[in-house]
Amino acid sequence: MKLVKILLIFFFCNLTSIVLAKANFFAKAKDLYDKKKYEDSKFLFQRNIVFNPKDAKSYLYLSKIYKIEENDKELEKNVNTTLLLEPNNEEAMYMLMEIELERSNFSKVSELTETFKLICSSLCDKTASVKERLKNFEAKDES
Repeated sequence: MKLVKILLIFFFCNLTSIVLAKANFFAKAKDLYDKKKYEDSKFLFQRNIVFNPKDAKSYLYLSKIYKIEENDKELEKNVNTTLLLEPNNEEAMYMLMEIELERSNFSKVSELTETFKLICSSLCDKTASVKERLKNFEAKDES
């Protein structure tokens, strides 16, 4: 009976430390990201995803890191995952609009812009910037 109690105590202590570790991965990763320590923060965001695969914020921050690293494939993959988990994430939606602008996929950008207008709260001013860039691309195509 004593052995069972010891094992239960050990199990719950271990479980508690795992839960606390999960919570700390994102906070530590965000802190490192803010300090521009992208490699270290990337590792912790990825580790956070292992424990919490539906954490849209970790995918969003990985997207930002891959954008800085100019890793377009991983950038797009993480932006799409963010939007899959959190379809109304305006920051991820804006990043996807930028990706599609780079590809000159104007019809997709127009479609995304309409959706973006519906979900934006803090980045609404970016809509005008995207429309301006679309006009500039269209003007170049005409000449």
